[in-house]
Amino acid sequence: MNSKIVFQSLILIFFSVIKMNAQEILTLEIAVKIALENNYEIKIAKNDLTIDKTNVAVGNAGMLPKVTATVVDNNSIQNSSQTRQDGTVTELDNAKNNSLSYGVGLDWTVFDGLKMFAHYDQLKELQKLGEAQLKLTVITKISDVTATYYDLVQQQQQLNALDSTIVISNQRMTLAQNRFTIGKASKLEVLNAQVDLNTDLTTVLRQKELYANTKIFLNQLLARDITADFKVVSLIVIDNTLLLPDLMTLAEKQNPQLQAQIINKRVTELQLKQIKAARYPTVKVNTGYNFNESQSTLGFTTESSARGLNYGFSASMNLFDGLSQNRNEKIAKIEIENSKLLIDQQTLALQSQLATAYQTYLTNLELIRLEEKNEAIARQNLQITLDKFRIGTIATLEFRTAQLNYVNAKVRYSNAQFQAKLSEIALKELAGTLTF
Repeated sequence: MNSKIVFQSLILIFFSVIKMNAQEILTLEIAVKIALENNYEIKIAKNDLTIDKTNVAVGNAGMLPKVTATVVDNNSIQNSSQTRQDGTVTELDNAKNNSLSYGVGLDWTVFDGLKMFAHYDQLKELQKLGEAQLKLTVITKISDVTATYYDLVQQQQQLNALDSTIVISNQRMTLAQNRFTIGKASKLEVLNAQVDLNTDLTTVLRQKELYANTKIFLNQLLARDITADFKVVSLIVIDNTLLLPDLMTLAEKQNPQLQAQIINKRVTELQLKQIKAARYPTVKVNTGYNFNESQSTLGFTTESSARGLNYGFSASMNLFDGLSQNRNEKIAKIEIENSKLLIDQQTLALQSQLATAYQTYLTNLELIRLEEKNEAIARQNLQITLDKFRIGTIATLEFRTAQLNYVNAKVRYSNAQFQAKLSEIALKELAGTLTF
C-alpha cells in the first residue's frame, strides 16, 4: 500500500513537470502588450480621450457662424365676410389662404469678450486631462499585470520547492519502510512518514489551486480566454538601482495624478476668463436671403411674392444682473485657490508615498540577501540531515524539522524577491515610469 502511494506521487510529479514544460511561456512583455490591446478599462479610457479630441474644435468653442435654412408653409380654409367703407359686403365660404416663406439665414457672434477663445483653450486642456487619465489607466493596468505576473512566478517557485520536498518525503517513506522490513524501525516511524507525505501532498494541492486561480485572474486582466494555459518565467529580476531623489524628480514631471491636478488648475483659470467675458459687450451679425409667397381668395390682394437679402447686427451688454457677475467671479477665484491646494496636497501625498515605498524597497532588498543566505544554510543542513537519516543516526523528528526548515527558507526567499519586486513596481508607478 505504501509503495503504491509513493509510486503514484512520483507519477503525479513526473506528469506535472512534463505538462509545465509543454505549456506556452508567457513573458511579461507579451502579457503587457496583450493587456494594452485588450483590457476593457484601457479601451474605455482611449474612447474617452477620442471624445475629448473631437471636442477640440473652433465650432464647439463658438467661433464659427451658424447657418440655418427655414421653410414655413401656412394654409387656411375659412368662411370670410368683409364690409367695406362704402357699405359693400363681400362674403365667401371656404375661402383659401396660404403663405409660403423659405430662406437661409446666418448668425455669427463676432465678439463676446474673448470668451470663445478661453473656451477653445479650455477644450485643449480637457484633452490633456484625458491624456493624463489614459496614462494613469495604462500605468495602473501595467502595474496590476506586472504584480500578478510575478505573483505567479513566486507561486511557481514555491511549487518547485514543494515538489522537491515531496521527493524527499518519498525517500523518507521508502527508507522508513525498508528499515521496518528489516526490523530496524518501528511501525510508528512508517506511519509518521506516511502522515508527513500526505501533509506535503495536501500543501501541493492547495498551492496548485492558488496558482490556477491566479492564472485565471491574469487572463481576466489581459481580457482574453480565462482558460488559456501558460507558464511564466522562473526568475524574478529586481532593479536595485533606484534612487529616491531621482524618483522624486520624475514623479513631479510624470506622475499622472499630479499632472491631472495641474491641468485642472489651468481649466479653472480658463473658466474664470469665460466668466469675466460677460463684463464686455456681445456683438453679433446676421444676414439671410428669403423668399415669401402668399395667396388669398378674398381681399384686395389675391397674390403676392417677395424675395431679397436682409442683414444687420446686434449688440448687448449686461449693465446689472443682481451682482451675479461679481458672485460668479468670486466663486471662480475660490475654485482656483482650491485647485492650488489640491496640487500641494497631491505633491505632499506623492512625496510621502514615495518615501514610504522606498524604505520598504530598501528593506526588501536587504531581506533578499538575508533569505538567500538562509536558504543556502537550510539546503546544506537538509543534505547533512538526509545523509544521517539514511544511516539511521538521526531521529525522524529532527529530519522532518530540517526538511520543513528548508522548504520554509525557500518560500521566504521567493517571497522576499516578490515583495521587493512589488516595491519596485510601486515606486515606478508613482514616478510615472512603469511602461514597456
